[in-house]
Amino acid sequence: MKNMLRSLVALFAILVLAGSSAQAQKIGYVDLQELMQLMPEYKKANSDMEAFGKSLEDELKKMSDEFQKKVADYQKIEKTLSEPIKDVKQKELQDMQTRIQDFQQSAQENIRKKEAELLKPIIEKAKTSIAAVAKEGGYSYVFDSSVAGFLYKPDGDNVIGKVKLKLGIL
Repeated sequence: MKNMLRSLVALFAILVLAGSSAQAQKIGYVDLQELMQLMPEYKKANSDMEAFGKSLEDELKKMSDEFQKKVADYQKIEKTLSEPIKDVKQKELQDMQTRIQDFQQSAQENIRKKEAELLKPIIEKAKTSIAAVAKEGGYSYVFDSSVAGFLYKPDGDNVIGKVKLKLGIL
């Protein structure tokens, strides 16, 4: 999917460049990933994500430790249990294992949602600054070089320095 997106963006860039021969258009690029990683908000979001992930990881470890203890306890007394009680204990262990698996899936989904929630305002701020620099610099287009798959990027049109200034990042 990423390769297809990159190909489409590169094709679009080629078409824009080909179409601009009749009318000169100023085109720039910026590595959005690099820019975002330089922003203080990104660093805070990253540390918030790490803390959120750690809390979920800690909870999962507690659940797993409790499950392992119950399995060990069951194995110690299994031979002394009657069949109906064994069935009940095995069902309890299976249910517990299912809850752990459900928690893992839920945690992964929550991490994706949290990441999107934390990154959205950062991306918007970066895009707003890029748009301002583009307008000030007379750029018709500014491409994201982190996803466009450019084979060649002229140094003169890299606007990351101007965007960093606009954001107050030195």
